[in-house]
Amino acid sequence: MTHASTTQNPSAQNPSALNPSALHPDGRNLFIRNATVLTMDDVHGATPITRSIRVRGGQITEIGTDLVIGPDETLIEGRDRLVTPGYVNAHTHSWEALYRARLDNLPLEHWMLLSYPVLGLEPISPDLIRLRSQLVALESLRNGVTTLVDDVLEIPGQSEGQLAAVFDAYDEIGIRANISGHVMDVPFIDHFPFLRDTLEPELRRELDALAVTGTDDYLAFAGAAATRYADFGDGRLRFMVGPSAPQRCTPEMLVGTSELAREFDLEFHIHVLETRTQAVTAEERFGKTMVGHLQSLGVLDEHVTMAHGIWLTDDDLDVIAGAGASVSHNPISNLKLGSGIAPWRKYMDKGITVGLGTDGMSSSDTARMSEVVKTAALLHKVTGPDHRRWPTAQEVLTAGTLGGARSARLGDTVGSIEVGKRADLVFYDMTTLSFTPRNRPEYHLVYSENGSSIRTVVVDGRIVLDDGVITTVDEQAVLAELQERGPQIRAWQDELETRNRALLPAFERQYATTMARETAVDRYSGRGECWVN
Repeated sequence: MTHASTTQNPSAQNPSALNPSALHPDGRNLFIRNATVLTMDDVHGATPITRSIRVRGGQITEIGTDLVIGPDETLIEGRDRLVTPGYVNAHTHSWEALYRARLDNLPLEHWMLLSYPVLGLEPISPDLIRLRSQLVALESLRNGVTTLVDDVLEIPGQSEGQLAAVFDAYDEIGIRANISGHVMDVPFIDHFPFLRDTLEPELRRELDALAVTGTDDYLAFAGAAATRYADFGDGRLRFMVGPSAPQRCTPEMLVGTSELAREFDLEFHIHVLETRTQAVTAEERFGKTMVGHLQSLGVLDEHVTMAHGIWLTDDDLDVIAGAGASVSHNPISNLKLGSGIAPWRKYMDKGITVGLGTDGMSSSDTARMSEVVKTAALLHKVTGPDHRRWPTAQEVLTAGTLGGARSARLGDTVGSIEVGKRADLVFYDMTTLSFTPRNRPEYHLVYSENGSSIRTVVVDGRIVLDDGVITTVDEQAVLAELQERGPQIRAWQDELETRNRALLPAFERQYATTMARETAVDRYSGRGECWVN
């Protein structure tokens, strides 16, 4: 039987098409015949090859040119199909799904006041968390993202019920994810340099009164979560520790979360040097760079993924490379918030593992990794005149797949099409506008394709998108519920935004002060400059 991904109306022509388990007990025995494949492994990389692929119980068991379909396998015909590993979104925040298309023309620190409001915010219900998580997962799958690194920040703090709502939503939809308990244990007012002295006394007292997560409480919470979710969703879903940033966490929190990451082999996900303000903050508070501070605490190792990593000195890059830590590059978010341009070629030269991320849907307004891949390929072509050092399609596709998987501690599981790995696969129809006329498939994927050619998505061997139809949940019902609740959500956001805008004048003053300060990056690395013709 040929799988319904080759038909126009799967439910009419094949009643089992939207329920593969009706064909086979586990629904995860697949045979992909003679497809054009980008393996993204260390042998073929992004060079297209023609292969058949056998999947048994969700695992890739054979890849070859002369394979024969077995009697209990669902056939997916590979003619005119490009098969790739699913994208790994190496940094996102599902919180922001409710804040898409609300804000513009604000630097990070100002933007965070309004997208992560601290004044007047009550805990969000698990039911609303379920809906926002489903929205992120649905848009991700439709764009070929099979793994999310979701740094889940709840304000004022994360409860067990809130964390469970994310795990349950992703489990039901069938996506793979690392899911954090994002944490900050430094008082909000002290996240920024010069802010305390620029605030009106009443606002300063209000900020000082905000509750702060206790270090011991969080470490107990995270340890219990790491145990509870050690093999959740058949191993697709894992907990990760999420210390927010060096300036937002105490040394005790950073060391404690590092110890947990090592004990449970978790990803240690942290924001590092996203903005120039943060570079100034490090020198004012620690007398060294953020990377130097982390190094002094002994927390840098292969478990660490640094989100952003823009305002880095050359010494910082050496430290990151030496520690085996990774960087998640978020070019669209960095552009929208005016944060700067990450040193892409220096990452490559140092051998640093780089993943790509969308960041949240308020700072990038999308969960679509195809846009991130294209932006990464284009952005760094204007940072220097030597075209031989511009990003290649191979590099950005590797960052979007295997690099992201490695940064998420999943490099032995997903990120490439290899025997022994789990079958997280995306099937592109190469008869579409995006692939016509058909030239180099890897170039089409980076520069031409926006997700509209995706026909089938497989996660862990399970078909979760079949001929354009999500098979695991009622997508229209999810969207309808969010649309129905939209006015209520916007009214709630409007009220919070009005209240937190009172802090903006003080943030403008501290922003002006930090922009006037010289940093180590300015002196030694020249970061933030770009070459133009």
